[in-house]
Order: sequence, then structure tokens, then C-alpha cells
Amino acid sequence: MNVPIYDGNPLWNPDSVPFGFYNNSIEFQVDCVKVAEFCAIRLGYPLVDIELQSSSFFTAFEEAITVYGNELYSYLVRDNMLTLEGFEITDFVFLNDSIVTPNLGAIIRMSEQYGAEAGTGGNVPWYKGNIPLTSSVQDYDLKAWAKEQNITGSIEIKRVFYQEPVPASARYLDPYDGFGFGGVAAAGLMEMGGFGGGMGYLMMPLSYDMQVIQAIEMNEMVRISNYSFEMHDNVLRVFPIPTNNNHHIEAEGSSSCAGNMWFEYIKVNDRISGSVDPACGQVTNASNMPYTNPNYDLINSIGRQWIFEFTLALVKEILGYVRGKYGTIPIPNAEMTLNQSDLLAAATAEKTALLERLRAYFDEMSRASLLARRANEKESRDKELEGVPTFIYIG
Repeated sequence: MNVPIYDGNPLWNPDSVPFGFYNNSIEFQVDCVKVAEFCAIRLGYPLVDIELQSSSFFTAFEEAITVYGNELYSYLVRDNMLTLEGFEITDFVFLNDSIVTPNLGAIIRMSEQYGAEAGTGGNVPWYKGNIPLTSSVQDYDLKAWAKEQNITGSIEIKRVFYQEPVPASARYLDPYDGFGFGGVAAAGLMEMGGFGGGMGYLMMPLSYDMQVIQAIEMNEMVRISNYSFEMHDNVLRVFPIPTNNNHHIEAEGSSSCAGNMWFEYIKVNDRISGSVDPACGQVTNASNMPYTNPNYDLINSIGRQWIFEFTLALVKEILGYVRGKYGTIPIPNAEMTLNQSDLLAAATAEKTALLERLRAYFDEMSRASLLARRANEKESRDKELEGVPTFIYIG
């Protein structure tokens, strides 16, 4: 089969590129012809034949532009993933020419787990439950309670409402009856010292009041039977041992019932289910970030020069595979060895070097690198300004 090869006269044809990503760009059409001539001359034409066609050069050029765009937008995806996660995807909105301002949406969403554990919000619901206290019974199996309530899976107790209903400070001290004076915490309970007895008051700083309250309640905790509890595995142990006449718990009609203990809990499985948010039509990962192929008309001379060089490397690779079909060609009284291996080695080395150079350049243009450079510039500028004499003007 006699297939025509490159004749030095490349003509633009929209059917000569496989994808047609940039066919609507007049600049792309013009540069296709120029790049074909450039690559052919760099490969030795017209001194040697180039066993390619114009479409080979055009296809390599289209691929080089697409690789450039993929490398560029992969860095933008990395910089903006936290900002754009959850962004609504539409058929007509692309981010190629958009300025993306960072926000804290994803950071707040990730921090919700801490709010869920602290009980101040988050994405894990808290439930309330209660268990009847029985006179003289100190230990209560909450696993058995959950089974009785038809709760599937494990639960985790987050808060137990079991404490003296009235704070010690409210029972003993009046803030307008000498509260806050030295000695009141001890002697004021027996109307000794300070301005106790309703004869006067002196408002002290709230921080000091809090210290007095803590001292009184610690006294009751250590010296008096304190309302407390312990959690070991699934067993809740209450202190003191419940009785029918516990004055802080209302009995519920049974001589053996010492009231109810209320608590808040979470379902352990909710931690996982609450962290999965089905997002249809939204950005969920790097694969559906709304970036498309670059607009060739807007690529500057720096980017275009890289594209030209990468096109040449791709053309060398194509030509190497073509010449590799036959290792040698017989000629009269001798054989001619083709340079397939040289072309493939040069193409591989050039493609690797060009990609590394482009990625290093984009690394320097990342948001983190730009902020670091700005900080270094400020530090250098401040050092330089330190050497400027400071004049004192007296008016």
C-alpha cells in the first residue's frame, strides 16, 4: 500500500484531529499549520523524509494542549477542593475562568464531629431516655434497657442527669447576705462573720463567688453523701444507693420504685451514617470538578511555547513507532538502519522533563506557595526598612 507522507505543505482540515476540542478556535487552526512546519523542520525535513502526515502533527498538537490543561486544572482542583466540595454542578457553569475565593464550608463540616461529641451541635443526633431506679439497686444494665426499647446496634451514653436538684450554694448562701466575704464559706453558714443575717450586703467579683461555690460543693462531695455515678462498659452505677425516700426523685406509684434517671445517648451507627451525605449534582471529588479543556485563544506565550515543545516530543514518539516497523531497509549493496530507538529515547526524556518543569512552575503558583512568597517578601522588606534612618520632627 502506497501511503503518502508529509510533503511540506500542511493544510488545515477539521477532520484531521480525533477529538476536535479546539476546532472552533481560529488561532488553533492557524497554529496547527505552523506547528506542523516547526516539528517537521526540527526532525530534518526537507533533508530527510518524515514518514508522517499532516494529521499526525495536528493530533499531537491537540494532545499537547489537552495535557497542558489537565496539568493546570489538576493544580486548581487541589487548591480549591475544600472550597468547592458540595458546589452545585450545572451544564453551563465551568470554573476555567472563575476566581475561587476560599471559604470555611468544608472546614466547618469536618469540625462538626467535635460538636457532636461535645453536645453542642454536629451531625449526630442525641436521644433522651430514662431508666427506673429501684430501691437498694445500685447497678443498671443499659444494654438490656436498649434491647427492651428495640434499639438496634450499640448506644453510647453522653450525659446522665443525676445530681442534687438544688445547688449547695443556693441552699446556703444569698448573694445579698454577706456572700463573697472571707470566712463566709465556713462561718457564714452558722451566721458568723461578714454581714450575714440580712443586715447588709457587699457584691463581690463574680470570679470570687464562683470559687466560693466550688468550695462549698466540693465540701458536700467529700463529706456528705454525694449524688454521682460511674459508667463501666454498659453498666451504670449510681451513688448513693437509691431508696424510696430520696427527696430529689419523685416515686412513681410503686413501693420499690425510687423514680427515674434520665440520660442522653447516641446510636453509634449514626456516627457513620451521619457522615455520609448523598450529593446528587454536586462536587464530591476531583473527578467531577467542573473544569473543562482550556480556551486555546487565552493561553499566553509561556503556555504556548511549552505546548509547542511537548508537541515536538509527541511527534518524535509517533515517528519512532512508525520507523520501528522495520529495523533496517535494504539498499543496493548495503542496509540502512533506522533511528527508532533514538527517537523513542529522546521523546521519553523530553516529555518527562517538560512535565516536571510545568509541574514545578504550577507548584510555585499554588496558593500556599504564593502566600509563603508574600510572607518572605514582607520579612525582607521589613529588614530593609529597619536600616532607614528615623527622623524626629519637633514642631
